[in-house]
Amino acid sequence: MIFVKPILFSFLVLVVFSCSKSTEEKAEQPNFIVFIADDAAWNDCGPYGNENIKTPNINKLAEEGLVFDNAFLTTSSCSPSRCSILTGRYPHSTGAPELHQPLPADQVLFAGELQKAGYYTAVAGKYHIGPKRAEFDSIYGGSPSGCEFWVEALQNRPKDKPFFLWLAALDPHRAYQPNTIPEPHQPEDVIVPPYLPDNDSTRKDLALYYDEISRLDNYLGKVMAELKNQGEDENTVVIYMSDNGRPFPRAKTRMYDSGIKTPFIVRWPDKVKKGRTDALVSSIDIAPTFCELAGTGISETFQGFSFAPVLEDYSAKTREYIAAEHNWHDYQAHERAVRNTRFLYIRNSFPQLNASPPADAVRSITYQKMIELYEAGELNENQLDCFIAPRPAEELYDVVKDPYHFNNLAENSDYKNELQEMRLLLNNWISAFNDSIPQNPTPDKFDRWTGESL
Repeated sequence: MIFVKPILFSFLVLVVFSCSKSTEEKAEQPNFIVFIADDAAWNDCGPYGNENIKTPNINKLAEEGLVFDNAFLTTSSCSPSRCSILTGRYPHSTGAPELHQPLPADQVLFAGELQKAGYYTAVAGKYHIGPKRAEFDSIYGGSPSGCEFWVEALQNRPKDKPFFLWLAALDPHRAYQPNTIPEPHQPEDVIVPPYLPDNDSTRKDLALYYDEISRLDNYLGKVMAELKNQGEDENTVVIYMSDNGRPFPRAKTRMYDSGIKTPFIVRWPDKVKKGRTDALVSSIDIAPTFCELAGTGISETFQGFSFAPVLEDYSAKTREYIAAEHNWHDYQAHERAVRNTRFLYIRNSFPQLNASPPADAVRSITYQKMIELYEAGELNENQLDCFIAPRPAEELYDVVKDPYHFNNLAENSDYKNELQEMRLLLNNWISAFNDSIPQNPTPDKFDRWTGESL
C-alpha cells in the first residue's frame, strides 16, 4: 500500500483539478471564422430572397445556422467598414473614417484580444486597414478573388490553439471580367432593383457582379469542407457578411438599406439552432460578442453590444437602434443615419452636393447609360436620386411600408412626432460618441460625371 502525505495529496488533487479545468475551458473556447464579401448587397444571395443567383454554399450555411434579417453596417464604405468591425467602434471613432485611411496603431482590435486569450489569428484576402498588425499571426493575400488562400490559411493553423480567421474576399468589387465562373449568369436572369433602369447595360453589369458572388461562394464551400475534415465545424462560429452594399448607383456609400444593410448568417452547430431572427445587430457588435464567447475580457474601447443573448433566444433584443455614417469616399460627404425596425432617419450635412456613386460605379456601364437616360429625360422618379442637387437635408422613411426608401416623410406633418423622435435619437448618438462635422472636409478627388481622377 502506498501512502501519500496529506499536503502532497492535496497538491496532486489541485494539479489534476487545475489541468482538468484548463482542458475543459480550452475545449469550450469556440473557433471563429468571418467570411466578409467586398461590395455584396444584403439580398444578393439565396437566404435573402434572390434565388436567381448561384450561392449554394451560402444557402447551406443559412440552412444550418441563424439568419439575421436586421443586421447593419456602421458605414457603406470599404476600409472604414472593416476598421469599424475589427475595432468594434464607429468609423469616426477609429481614426480612419474615410476611404483608404490607415487604422492608427493605438486602436484595439478584437483579434488582439483573442490573441491574448491564446487564439491563433490570421487574415486571408483583402486587408485594407493599413500597415500589417501584430494582432494577426499570419497574413495571406489573394488575387483576383481574394479567396485563393482561404483554405491554406485554415490548413496552416497550429492545431493546439483555438483560432480566428478573417477571410476577406475581393469579390464582388469592381472591375468585372467575363467568365469568372464556369457557368456565368445571364443578363435575363438578374433581378433589377427599381432604383436602376432595366436595360441591357444594367443587366449585363449585374450578371458579372453575380458571377463574382458565386466565385466567392465556391471558396466559402471549400473552407467549410476543410473545416469539417479537420473535425472543427461543430465548435466554430462562422459568420457570412459584407462590408457594404453593391457597387451600383444608390447603393454603396449610401445610408439606405441598399448601402448599410448586410447579409448576416451565424452558424455554430454546438450552440445555435437553425432559424431566423429580426433582432437588430450592428457590425460593431461582433467584437464584444466574440470576446464574450471566447471568455476574454471585453475591451472598454468597444462601442457595440454583444449579441450573444440572441444566439440563445432568437426573440431577445440587444439594441433598440443602429447608427451609420458616410464620410469621404472619392467624393466630399458627411451623412449620419439612425434606424430602428420601423423608421430610417438620415441627416445630410452637405445637401448642395449630388449623391454620386463611388468613382468605379460612376465609370460603370450602368451609370454611364443612366447619365444618357437622365439627359434625355427618360429616367423615372425613383431613378433620379443620384442626380438631384440640392438634396434634402433630412430624410425619414417608413422601412416597413417603403422598403426601398422612395417616399421621404420628413416634411409630412403626419409624421412630425416620429421625425422629432428620430432627430433626438441621432442627436443623442452624436453627443454620446463625440461626433462632429469636419470644418475642412476632404474635397472630391474624382469627377462626379465621368469618374476620372481630378
